[in-house]
Amino acid sequence: MCDADLWADMAGNLAMLGRPHYGNVYDDNSLEGMARRVLDQAPPRFVLVGFSMGGFVVRVLVLMAPERVSGVAFVASSARGYSANENTHKQARFTVRRSSRPDNPAALSRALHPDRESDPVLLDRLRGMSRRLGPEVLARQLALVRHDGYADLERIACPALVVACRQDRMRRFEETERMAQHLPRARFEVLEDCGHMAPLERPRELVALLADWIERERL
Repeated sequence: MCDADLWADMAGNLAMLGRPHYGNVYDDNSLEGMARRVLDQAPPRFVLVGFSMGGFVVRVLVLMAPERVSGVAFVASSARGYSANENTHKQARFTVRRSSRPDNPAALSRALHPDRESDPVLLDRLRGMSRRLGPEVLARQLALVRHDGYADLERIACPALVVACRQDRMRRFEETERMAQHLPRARFEVLEDCGHMAPLERPRELVALLADWIERERL
């Protein structure tokens, strides 16, 4: 439930690295559908950055068209699949939330570092993105089926950057760290004093990591 405003604080510095392109992950209810749509609208060759759920899409996309991806970055993401119980719980939550507001206050607060969970500016930006995207996008994203993808990561041959957030309450630190252990050419970095929403909470630090990685890998 994030739109281009997620990257607004990084936009100027990202533009110095290349022309930013924002993938559409709003009109499909499967990772494969999202990946195909992003790929169809992307430049011929590109560096791919996936935040949170976007990291699941990124993993699928790279394996669809490895020749088009020069490097891949995963930020506050995971490759862990849902268990049968988790899928059942998610579907129940999906049914309940179809008619509810997309900007759930408790969920928004949990996405931030505990010391920033009441920050009015950050919460307003999260609410704004959720409201702009609306309940139908929420429904599609909650409907996603996520299979375990750690073995798939071992097939990604391009340079990879994995960024974990120390105080992330949406993704377990170990899940993100494990991604780097399965990627053949991974660099692993940790953003300290940061909750799940790294592009909003630590934009300067995150863009510095991306810039240094892109430069070192000559992407």
